[in-house]
Amino acid sequence: MSTEAVALRRIALAGNPNTGKTSLFNALCGVHAKTSNFPGTTTTIRTGRSTWPGHDQPVEVLDLPGVYDLHIDAPESSIARSALADEGAQMPDALVVVVDACNLARNLVLVAQVLSTSHRVVLALNMIDLARQRGLTIDAAALSRRLGVPVVPMVARRSEGLAALRTALESAGRTRPADLPVLESTTDNMMLWAESVTAEVTTEDKADAARADRLTERLDRILTHPVLGLLVFIGVMGGLFWTLFALAAVPMDLIEAIFAGLGDLVNAWLPEGAVRDLVTQGIVGGIAGTIVFLPQICLLFFLITLLEDTGYLARAAFVLDRLLARFGLPGHAFVPLLTSHACALPGIMSTRLIPDQRDRLATILVAPFMSCSARLPVYVLLTTLLFAGRPAAAGLAFAGCYLLGAGAAMFTAWLFGKTILKGQAKPMILELPTYKLPSLRNALLSAKDQGVSFLTTAGTVIVAICVVMWWLSAYPAVPVLPQVTSLQAEAAAPGLAPERAAALTAEADRLQSKAAQAGSFAGRMGHAIAPVFAPLGFDWQLSVGVVTSFLAREVFVSTMSVLAGGQADADLDEGVVARIRSMTRDDGTPVFTPSAAAAALVFFVLAMQCLPTLTVTRKETGGLKYAALQLGYMSGLAYVVAFVVHAGLRAAGVS
Repeated sequence: MSTEAVALRRIALAGNPNTGKTSLFNALCGVHAKTSNFPGTTTTIRTGRSTWPGHDQPVEVLDLPGVYDLHIDAPESSIARSALADEGAQMPDALVVVVDACNLARNLVLVAQVLSTSHRVVLALNMIDLARQRGLTIDAAALSRRLGVPVVPMVARRSEGLAALRTALESAGRTRPADLPVLESTTDNMMLWAESVTAEVTTEDKADAARADRLTERLDRILTHPVLGLLVFIGVMGGLFWTLFALAAVPMDLIEAIFAGLGDLVNAWLPEGAVRDLVTQGIVGGIAGTIVFLPQICLLFFLITLLEDTGYLARAAFVLDRLLARFGLPGHAFVPLLTSHACALPGIMSTRLIPDQRDRLATILVAPFMSCSARLPVYVLLTTLLFAGRPAAAGLAFAGCYLLGAGAAMFTAWLFGKTILKGQAKPMILELPTYKLPSLRNALLSAKDQGVSFLTTAGTVIVAICVVMWWLSAYPAVPVLPQVTSLQAEAAAPGLAPERAAALTAEADRLQSKAAQAGSFAGRMGHAIAPVFAPLGFDWQLSVGVVTSFLAREVFVSTMSVLAGGQADADLDEGVVARIRSMTRDDGTPVFTPSAAAAALVFFVLAMQCLPTLTVTRKETGGLKYAALQLGYMSGLAYVVAFVVHAGLRAAGVS
């Protein structure tokens, strides 16, 4: 094997799905792109920069989509093929092919295709620790001689082998094995060659392999069973959502206390007036109404990443594939639908990997029904209001929101499959990864990344909307009501008992505050649209929250917090949820009655309230037709179901 010095400016990472390619990308670059156990998760080329000892300039790293074959007609193969075929200034100086040490023969098919190119190649033999556990011993030196390229044993998720990989890349050569299959040969010849190479360099401890296989078979027998597997999935998700409420209560209380203290400091430092009201009610109160739910968001993605790392979610995909097919969705839709639980935007964009146009459109139209992270603050608020002090019930309701969204997606896919998108969904081939212990580091980084993303949104869009909402709810100023003047005069009468004076003053403040809110721009807007949402049990304040949430769903909580902060009996020392719970209608009754809160919860599960999602739908489908259909259908369905819930609860005596 010849070697020569390489002036590295750019390297590319290639490999089959599930080989740990993105974990290696994270280890090299410190850019914590999300790792997944499903083919096609990476729909574009990730780029990052890696700082290497001895290099003046950082090395650019390209993370290509996971592919099984460079030459098949698939979107991910086309992306990878285009990147590797570039002969201009963007062509990588070297290529790292990441292979799974537990599935060497299968991975070598792609290696053969890459070795047929003119690229300098290094083979990263990843997950070598799992291979040893399965009784596999791979002679890396023998494999290197056989392939004519450096072979580096690695455990990418623990950053083991990075130094050796960098050294190998700097001296990578272009030697190729003499018996490399011709690209025009069939797949069968390539597989025979791959199996021959694997047999030459691998030894196996039959006892260890048998034990590992038996454990995998026993677990798969349960987790992939059509009935047991579905029950396990429901149980796992239910436990996950219960954990969100049980473990996140303490940090939520801490955040509320911090913002309450901040509000007190602002009140003490700033003189009374519009500026102090803006800061305390508009900025501090509005941001607190969103930031308080940060623990649930971080914890959710921490737990999901742990489940994903174990290999369990791929089994869940296998079970749900059968279910998806019954509703006219392809198994390929699992990745976009799962991704949409974080955000519908990347979920819809990842449908590019669905080969059939009909299946792709069906998946795009139903993806926003999946409960995204922007809905989490709304779910937490409304379930907490409905089930105060009952975390188990709140957890079940929270899980029910996810099930309702998924159920609506399945129903819609079935309905569209019978009407506007007639046809059968295409079958999917899914590779089940090996079971392994999850990486706490990956889970923590995933939670951190989602938290930072959430805070970035809170620090820009939500702050701006909070300021606007405060201004709309505070102006124009309303003259003091005659009855308020009368109550104030009565409270100031000499000899009146202090308790009576305080009660009269509080009543005067409440009346004036209600008049101020009703006469404000927000109040006028709310009263104008209130008749539309009145059948759902919403008053004008709740109607304003629904309308502003079309800009971004999470703004609903901030809007409610700002409106609650303007009430006379709102105390900055109270928690955000307590202030919102104390909101009253013009007649003095609670805004969030059980029936109204339940209807609002259902509405937010089903409604299309995200303008960026509609923009992406328009772009991905090539016109306004399907975006308009998505908006009209989802909003109409949300309204009808919320009306049924509200009317049904009232008929049952739950007001």
